[in-house]
Amino acid sequence: MIGIFIALLSGALMSVQGVFNTEVTKGTSMWVSTSWVQFSALVVCLGAWLFTDRGSFLGLFQVQPKYMLLGGVIGAFITYTVIKAMASLGPAQAVMLIVVSQLIIAYVIELLGIFGVDKQPFAWRRVLGMAICIGGIILFKWE
Repeated sequence: MIGIFIALLSGALMSVQGVFNTEVTKGTSMWVSTSWVQFSALVVCLGAWLFTDRGSFLGLFQVQPKYMLLGGVIGAFITYTVIKAMASLGPAQAVMLIVVSQLIIAYVIELLGIFGVDKQPFAWRRVLGMAICIGGIILFKWE
């Protein structure tokens, strides 16, 4: 149950963050805004580390494969693309498309067992669920 609550909270925070970041970009620039997002996240994470686990940063050198360390680089481009999508489509439509894209890519990763994820069997009900989500986007957009 806690996983469901955390996932819902994550989605809500992502939507609010996207709106905030889009507004900051209007007063600065895309890369200034994105830099601020990443820098402020670093400060919060370092503060949380300082007051919680205090695990060694040297563990980063043990991570295999090394491309797994690119999460922050991907995060910068996530921030960039969310800001651009919200600015051009509006928050609701942008988030719907972002979530469906996440769902489809996550399912492909599971199906193929990419990036060390346990491979999952194909399930038509999951494809149907994604198709219903896409139908919801079309219905939402339909005028």
